[in-house]
Amino acid sequence: MLGGCGLGIGYITPVSTLISWFPDRRGMATGMAIMGFGGGALVASPLSVLLMKLFASPTSTGVAETWVVLGIVYLICMSLGAFGYRLPAPGWKPAGWVPGAAKASALITQHDVTPGRAIATPQFWFLWVVLCFNVTAGIGVLGQASAMIQEVFKGTINAGAAAGFVGLLSLFNMGGRFFWASLSDRIGRKATYACFFVLGPILYGLVPLAGELGSVVLFVSCFCIILTMYGGGFATIPAYLADIFGAKYVSAVHGRLLTAWSVAGILGPVLVNYIREFQIQSGTPKEQAYNVTMYIMAGLLVVAFFANLAVKAVSEKHIERKAHGDERPAVA
Repeated sequence: MLGGCGLGIGYITPVSTLISWFPDRRGMATGMAIMGFGGGALVASPLSVLLMKLFASPTSTGVAETWVVLGIVYLICMSLGAFGYRLPAPGWKPAGWVPGAAKASALITQHDVTPGRAIATPQFWFLWVVLCFNVTAGIGVLGQASAMIQEVFKGTINAGAAAGFVGLLSLFNMGGRFFWASLSDRIGRKATYACFFVLGPILYGLVPLAGELGSVVLFVSCFCIILTMYGGGFATIPAYLADIFGAKYVSAVHGRLLTAWSVAGILGPVLVNYIREFQIQSGTPKEQAYNVTMYIMAGLLVVAFFANLAVKAVSEKHIERKAHGDERPAVA
């Protein structure tokens, strides 16, 4: 419960703040924030190991002391960040930027939809499916990456090389968050997700082939690109929500949509682990036990492709009423 609350507060508030400062480059802004979010593990994991070794003794594992130190460090760092938050003045906009100048095809609204209204729209649930299936496909692989590459290339890849593979995936995950989110400012969020769901099934389909051919390079390349799209999907979704539902309530809408992430966090590893065990018990060699899972992941991304395709502008009836009368411009 504490971890979930902290994650929600620490994850969502910087994103919404940056969207306010970069209305013309929402993707780039959310990409920066969420790239930092993903990069935190690169610091926290080795730091935790180092502290546990430092505090370890014959009577203690060092875990309790590590928690105390990390808690103090996080309190100081996050307090400094929180007190440094500033929102732009009402009506502020970047020099030379004209609101509403984006193409209609970009699906960028100039109006707002309240959180209660947002979850009543089909657009919200289409995006829920988009995020859930994109994360499911990525997180299941990320959690089993080390074991997978060792089993597929048994005798060729050892534990040390597998650890390097996981580290490489983490870097591509981070880089993809900034790259794809920034690209979405140019080509649009819908087109960006279309790229994910066209390339993704192809790459997942190539993974079993890479195993059959014994090609480590093809195997690693496929998963590196897949992980950029996994990270990119995380980073682009807040900007997509701001485009569809407006920036005013994006934090609250984003928080509701992140339930898709929670579901995917269970669904992804369950699919990979249980299907693998079922395959092995059925007599399938370990190096081929992931093949069915890869095809299922590809299928989920195809479903997400059509969910993304169905996203369109929110109906006029869901737009928040203006302070002066009931002025609701028509939506195409």
